[in-house]
Amino acid sequence: MTDSYRFQPVSDAVEPFALLDRHGSLADGAPAMKDDAALAALELMMLTRTFDEKATSLQRQGRFGTFSSVRGQEASVVGAACALDPGRDWVVPQYRELPALLRQGLPLENFALYFTGHPAGGAIPADVNVLPIQISLAAQLPHAVGLAWGLRHQGSDGVVTTFVGDGASSEGDFHESLNLAGLRKAPVIFFLQNNGWAISTPRRAQSAARTLAERAPGYGVEGILVDGNDLFAVHTAMQEAVRRARAGEGPTLIESLTWRAGAHNTADDPSRYVTAEDEAPWDGTDPIERVQTYLAGRGVWTDQVAAETQQRCTAEVERALAVARQTPTAGPDFLFEHVYATPPATLIDQRTQWVATYEDN
Repeated sequence: MTDSYRFQPVSDAVEPFALLDRHGSLADGAPAMKDDAALAALELMMLTRTFDEKATSLQRQGRFGTFSSVRGQEASVVGAACALDPGRDWVVPQYRELPALLRQGLPLENFALYFTGHPAGGAIPADVNVLPIQISLAAQLPHAVGLAWGLRHQGSDGVVTTFVGDGASSEGDFHESLNLAGLRKAPVIFFLQNNGWAISTPRRAQSAARTLAERAPGYGVEGILVDGNDLFAVHTAMQEAVRRARAGEGPTLIESLTWRAGAHNTADDPSRYVTAEDEAPWDGTDPIERVQTYLAGRGVWTDQVAAETQQRCTAEVERALAVARQTPTAGPDFLFEHVYATPPATLIDQRTQWVATYEDN
């Protein structure tokens, strides 16, 4: 076979799309959010980190279940979410997308209830366009493609964004979903948060591909590599992906290069496998500080604004946790709810027996 028939490897380094550098300086002529939009996005990032810190503390006290923090990845999730229209677009999450769920309209107390094990925590309000949190890796992706395909058949111009991690991109569901989405030109965006780790497996041990975004063309999908700690770059990339999806141009795979600034979850100890050499390239790349520095340079982020913003974030977290604490615990028969529209006699009998046994003990 001659070289003209071979796929040629590309050896040049790939630089992610970026607009705002780690020092908070915007590239000349680069698009940026308007100040009010950037301030709102920053507050959502800060609210998420405030909740993360409180939730981690509550888990250590035995009052929350295992929890996965968004710390270090706030710009990825918020930048993506802010490009969506909550009234017509959908978010299909994994388990590290709190700010996207909040922007779609999910009450923070619902999220808190989820981590206390309360069944109401998984109940999505009818007017909130999100699907439930998915713990099984990549299992949400076929649902996202089906949802997007269904929206198109309904005549809606809504777009579906589904979040997935670099580890989950090795699952079969990831590839099957990209294949079907590309074939059907489904209006879906695969937002791949490459935070460097699949729990304790580094990205370099997961795939020989130069980037994960370059898998996209093989499925007839647009691929984008973006600096995931750059709020403006993520937002701009997402805006283009949303435009393409609405216009019927098909799906997009966005690989957002970011860094998990902490443990995989509260059951993990990253000190056992993350080295100082691993962390060094990410020093000084905190996404929140980057936006704060930029806005301070524009004169709209002052010490007073910072204090007031943090006060609102703290108050909202405390409010949501108070609502969660005051929510009555589920009764013993909740296990039988949402199983059948009209339960059969055998299930009714089992329910009666179970409640009686529970109350006797």
